[in-house]
Amino acid sequence: MASFTRYSTKEDTSEEGELESEDDGDSGGESFLADEEEFVPDEDFDDYQQDDEEPSTSSGGQGGSPPGEKSITSAAGQDASPPAEEPSTLPAGKDASPPAEEPSTSPAGEHVRAAAEDTTTSAAGQDASLYVSTEREQPPQHGRARRRTRRRSPSPPHSRAQGSRSKRARRLSSGWTKTTSGSPRKPKPVYSATSWKTEEDPDVCPEQRRFVPARPPGHKLNPDKTYTPMDLFKLFFSNEAALTICHHTNKQAAKNIAKGKKYSWTNITMEEFFRYVGLTFFIALVKLSTIRDYWKKNTIFSVPFPANIMVRDRYQVISWNIHMSDPEEDVENDRKKGTPDHDRLFRLKPLLDTIKNACLAYYHPRQNLAIDERMVATKAHTGMTQHMKAKPIKWGFKLFVLADSSNGYTVDFTVYTGKSQFVSGVGLAYDSVMSLMNKEYLGSGFHLYVDNFYTSPKLFKDLFNLNVGACGTYRGNRKDVPHTELNVLKKNAPRGSIRWIREGPLVFVKWMDTREVSICSTIHPAFSGNTVKRRVKTRGGDWTTKCFPCPTPIRDYNKHMGGVDMSDQLIQYYSVHHKSMRWYRTLFFHFLDIAATNSYLLHKELCREKQEEPMSHRDFLQELTAQLCGVTVKTPPAQTRSSHVPVAIAKILDVSRKASYGRRPCVNCRQTRKAKQATPWKCKECDVALCVISDRNCFEAWHS
Repeated sequence: MASFTRYSTKEDTSEEGELESEDDGDSGGESFLADEEEFVPDEDFDDYQQDDEEPSTSSGGQGGSPPGEKSITSAAGQDASPPAEEPSTLPAGKDASPPAEEPSTSPAGEHVRAAAEDTTTSAAGQDASLYVSTEREQPPQHGRARRRTRRRSPSPPHSRAQGSRSKRARRLSSGWTKTTSGSPRKPKPVYSATSWKTEEDPDVCPEQRRFVPARPPGHKLNPDKTYTPMDLFKLFFSNEAALTICHHTNKQAAKNIAKGKKYSWTNITMEEFFRYVGLTFFIALVKLSTIRDYWKKNTIFSVPFPANIMVRDRYQVISWNIHMSDPEEDVENDRKKGTPDHDRLFRLKPLLDTIKNACLAYYHPRQNLAIDERMVATKAHTGMTQHMKAKPIKWGFKLFVLADSSNGYTVDFTVYTGKSQFVSGVGLAYDSVMSLMNKEYLGSGFHLYVDNFYTSPKLFKDLFNLNVGACGTYRGNRKDVPHTELNVLKKNAPRGSIRWIREGPLVFVKWMDTREVSICSTIHPAFSGNTVKRRVKTRGGDWTTKCFPCPTPIRDYNKHMGGVDMSDQLIQYYSVHHKSMRWYRTLFFHFLDIAATNSYLLHKELCREKQEEPMSHRDFLQELTAQLCGVTVKTPPAQTRSSHVPVAIAKILDVSRKASYGRRPCVNCRQTRKAKQATPWKCKECDVALCVISDRNCFEAWHS
């Protein structure tokens, strides 16, 4: 009967006849089985047809390697002798030989080596020591046990390219498994031998880079000058940009009329354009169902202000024809569709460049930055429309936004135009971050926070080389993230458990909160003693607050990642976004939102510098709307007819009694002068007697 080999990853020093599995010396193959595991061949052993082994590249042809050159990393991180395929089913009490490549002077060792020399099963002239098989007397077996332990002839040399390991051993060690359909699965990630550490293990953070911004952080305005909301808004929508839009809008309207559009048009001027923008902000502040409702008349729900600024048809015609690029150049760009020279954002370019340059020019961000996506709602059928099911706005244009984490100021942004050839060859997430992190404009020493869409070891290392620290959650299937199972965070680990691995400047941290959270950072140590409070339910059903350890990267990530979300929140409060028949007008309205929001944040920065109380967001937009429309927020009260007029107390027909008849005491004189003064006059509405004489007008004093 044939005996089978026990594979082991540790040195076996027992004296009960068990032999070690050793390296064959040719392929460098090592055992893949854990301690105390035994490989037993089965009838379906040959079912695994996928053979992914690589040919041996070593030149050794002997059955063993020189002493001192065989060591592998055990599960505990220690060096152990690599196993080799030797029989291990000797009866208890028999002498067992040490590994074949270890020098030995014992008789048992000489006996085994002699048996190996006498065994010849080579099929192609290979070294017979590769195919050593030992037969021992075994008690007779029957049935399934006999089938499972039948002797198999040695495999030919070409199928044993990885040395003494079996085909199944090599396949399982490479990560391939057999599915129910017989097709091999995708190989699993290669697991690192590095062990996860806990919060009790000290971590040494890389030396922090000095924060050296290209300009002093904050606004770049004259602190001695007083800026109105309209002045701040025109930093982003300048008079030159407004004139360009007016010129292109007039050309677009003429083009549409030439095509047969049935509406009257007069050229729009810069003043009228700003009134149009002011009415657009008014519509954002005062919510009604449709645009036409703002010009309704003779109802209790009528809004008089829009009709005083611009008639309804004029506002609608401007909305239909608003255009940012030259219509004649649009035609030339459209001819280039399908070629690399075609620009999908050509209709936005003039205003897009103006807004982006203004965002960069009038403010320099502080140290902590955030990059995230922003969705502008639309369902237009363009190649740029995206669907993101995890966002509140699921359909629309996707923008990659760089924002200051301290206040939500939009520093820079790009509009995603769909699939294209990535400049770096790495991917969309990498390119979007590197394009927004302009070192010449920003400087060095910034801390960038991103979510798991962007985080990758390559990106963080490249940012680190640019003197920019990065921190962000990561996905477990990303390339080059650690996959070791040694001391890994289990699914049933208690709340607050921490595991981390440091690889150069990168630290990978896993933390168990209500679920597992994975984060990577080049800024922080893994754990510095921080705690968080969580409400937990006791066994008695009561809720209580407990403190749990929290990794340092997660604490700062929660603090600084919300820069883009803060900007989105300010925009959505009073957004001018509404439906449009042209996709580029949707982004035109979003540019208005960016300009108004950044203007308000600059207003807050100026007030903070002067130690003044800033206006609220709504008050700022109301003042901006009034100034764009050329009016004031507070209007004088409307002149209304009053029924409070002085009339005679009694109608006297007899002229001789006119001087004294029908007089009553003046109420105002009695209250103020404590005097009883009779008067023939009263208020018609109040029916109160009041004096109306040249030196004492009690009627006016009473009603004031």
